[in-house]
Amino acid sequence: MKKSVLIIVCFAVISNLYAQPGKTPVPVNPMKTLTDSASYAVGMSVAAFYKQQGITKLNSSMVSKAISDVLGNKKSLLDDATANAVLNNYMMMLQSLKSKPRIDSGIAFLAKNKLRPGVKTTASGLQYEVITEGTGIKPTMADTFVCHYRGTLLNGTEFDASYNRGQPLTMALTDVVNGWKEGLQLMPVGSKFKLYIPHTLGYGASDYGPIPGGSVLVFDMELLDVKKKQE
Repeated sequence: MKKSVLIIVCFAVISNLYAQPGKTPVPVNPMKTLTDSASYAVGMSVAAFYKQQGITKLNSSMVSKAISDVLGNKKSLLDDATANAVLNNYMMMLQSLKSKPRIDSGIAFLAKNKLRPGVKTTASGLQYEVITEGTGIKPTMADTFVCHYRGTLLNGTEFDASYNRGQPLTMALTDVVNGWKEGLQLMPVGSKFKLYIPHTLGYGASDYGPIPGGSVLVFDMELLDVKKKQE
């Protein structure tokens, strides 16, 4: 009997504490049914996906309205095409903001780099140095090239290298980034060039694998062969 009274008194004291102003209320689990749990799980999944895409701020009331409209077969405020365009534009804006410091530092580097002796700059903004001038033919957009290369970021981080695989890259010139397309067409077979590729001629403002968005790419290129397109 005494134990029961003690439990009741303790419960009353704890309840009174949480009822006082400024005290943290006892958390209530809002998930009473399997549908509640599934609904919360859907919200977690959607939020986690878009957080990975860089979207961390959303108007939750508008998200809720959109879900309500779609599930309730109501007329949506946006059609599918417009919704996709809005999402793409918003994500591009976020990525550009994220990459802006890197883009700015890349622009500053290229402006200084082009003043160095031996560095040539094309109309597109591509910069290159001739390390060894070959005597063979130059590839055209119709050709396939064979080359060894090493790619690094401005801080020296290597993100890819055919040398590490012990095998040169063989690829159609049409299948590479614009900086490579332009740079390789300047190289006679047997040449070794160093290319400095602005982000606009590389992978743009978005992250690409190990390459952060807005990066200037530095490539040591060695053109070994050109395979002419068969007529």
